[in-house]
Amino acid sequence: MFAVPVSASVGDETPPWVQKAVAIQVPTYDKEVPAVVLVDESMTTIGPDGKITDVYNYAVRILRREGRDYAEGNVGYIPEISKVKEFRAWLIRPGGETKRYGKDETLDVAGDLNDVYNEYRVKKISGTSEADAGSVFAYSYTTEDRSVFSQADWAFQGGSLPVINSRYNLTLPEGWRAEGVTFNHDKIEPKVNGTTYSWELSNLPPIPYEPMSPRLSNLVPRLAVSYYAPANSAAVPIKTFANWGEVASWLTELNDPQVVVDDALARKAYELTALAKTEFEKIRAISQYAQNIQYISIQTGLGRGGGYRPHAANQVFAKSYGDCKDKANLMRAMLKVVGITAFPVSIYSGDPNYVRAGWPSPQQFNHCIIAVKVSDQTQANTIIQHPSLGRLLIFDATDDQTPLGDLPYYLQGSLALIVSKSETELMRMPVTPPETNHLERIATLELTADGAIGGQIQELANGQTAVVFRSEFRRMSKPEYTGMIERWLTTGATAARLSKMEPSDNSADGRFTLNVEFSAKTYGQIMQGRLMVFKPAIVSRREDLTLTAAKRQHPVVLRANSYSETVNVQLPAGFTVDEVPDAVKIDTPFGSYVTSYEVKDNKLVFKRKLSQQATTIAPADYEMVRKFYESIRTAENAPVVLAKK
Repeated sequence: MFAVPVSASVGDETPPWVQKAVAIQVPTYDKEVPAVVLVDESMTTIGPDGKITDVYNYAVRILRREGRDYAEGNVGYIPEISKVKEFRAWLIRPGGETKRYGKDETLDVAGDLNDVYNEYRVKKISGTSEADAGSVFAYSYTTEDRSVFSQADWAFQGGSLPVINSRYNLTLPEGWRAEGVTFNHDKIEPKVNGTTYSWELSNLPPIPYEPMSPRLSNLVPRLAVSYYAPANSAAVPIKTFANWGEVASWLTELNDPQVVVDDALARKAYELTALAKTEFEKIRAISQYAQNIQYISIQTGLGRGGGYRPHAANQVFAKSYGDCKDKANLMRAMLKVVGITAFPVSIYSGDPNYVRAGWPSPQQFNHCIIAVKVSDQTQANTIIQHPSLGRLLIFDATDDQTPLGDLPYYLQGSLALIVSKSETELMRMPVTPPETNHLERIATLELTADGAIGGQIQELANGQTAVVFRSEFRRMSKPEYTGMIERWLTTGATAARLSKMEPSDNSADGRFTLNVEFSAKTYGQIMQGRLMVFKPAIVSRREDLTLTAAKRQHPVVLRANSYSETVNVQLPAGFTVDEVPDAVKIDTPFGSYVTSYEVKDNKLVFKRKLSQQATTIAPADYEMVRKFYESIRTAENAPVVLAKK
């Protein structure tokens, strides 16, 4: 147990809730846990006119010096719409001495530094430079706000840290009611006292890091709350959503008026599609133009729903910049010019499992893509069949590295909302099959009698595998990229020297090619003067096979991919193959892996192939997936033995 002594100075300088937090006895955690959240509580009051007053209290105890970064408080607001009435913080050191933080220690910064202009701002107080093991950092704020929504969400665990107590309190006007939906936890029933609802969880354990896990938003308990005024009450300036049809209708009212076409925009749309012979070619020409529009976000009117309304399409065209919803809207307007119908799609970017059907709310979305209505002549892996709208080609106009016909992996399989007044339910986004993300590698090598090896390796990547390679190539400088390729080569062939490198990016067709030539003076190991041992799997895959732990707490999230390699090795004169590993064939519900060896005319041909489905493996089935990867590692490290004739 660990508690900070409560001295007289603490009582003099801190409110009662902080004193109680400091006195909390906490369990003994694993030595890797850097901090523990003592109190995480929001007390939200809704006025009859829709005004929201929120009092928030938070306290964290630093357990290790590495946890000092958690000694920071922040509160967001929108000028002229919301107000931070009070913001204070305290640092209580292990001996009980207290430091208070107020206006002089508060920073006020832009909420998103990537936006050219964004009304949202954040006030911050940091104690990271002074906090140390045993310290408690606490902060509190009071805000007044007005929202267009009668909805709120609450994460009982804001991250991987353990939490002693987390509580969300909601006080409503007389006659109002609230409903809560729980995610990632059994349903949490509120305690109701008059018009105040309280949802609470205590003693939440730390969430350990495990490779290939779901996002934290799918592991921590979360609460989504909707509140409703009486049916016969005077109208209040907030929006209530009872179902997804109402969300779609509201978003449609924000989006449809912004599809503004003027003569300049129309001329450009005709120009872009003048040489297109098919429907797909027309859409592709416009999609490439939209992707090349510079991404710049200017967010205004956030407190009135402005964060969901795109700028008028003709303005985006004239200025040649916009954010995700602007790009989708511009593309929609240009398609309209050439007679093709399209709809905005509200989606969550970064976690395909974040959006839940049980809580109709636009607040679940943070991104906008597009659904293009297509005829049977258009074929692509990213087409879905909508029950009333027909065949829809799904596309992200923001991701300039993923071409039409493909979809970023972090959007695939997501629940999303087609923004149309006829829409009543969420739609599942397409998942591309493994073969569309295929990586083919061909190695042509020569092994010499002294163990040196050299030759050429060619990689042909498609789909989302090509996106990864393309992103590396575009993001890095030439020296950085060369260094990365050299490190990749040396993981298999120690001291390998790169003599030639030719990357080729064909983004329009979703392909990326890399050709390299290299040599390594020491690869085959000479044993007893008569044997040579070497691994035919010269280089590793780019991704790690990291599932090595004996036990697993969380599910394993697998991405769809396909991989094949053919290694042709010219063997040294005077040697013959003495031993080759056994061929491997593994079939599981989520993937397959095979290897083969063939020796002919003093050449060794080694082949390996992996096909993996996009799926989530339950912890109970972890042993099966661990053994799958373990078998792959074993096969790829298996040596070939040569003997002198």
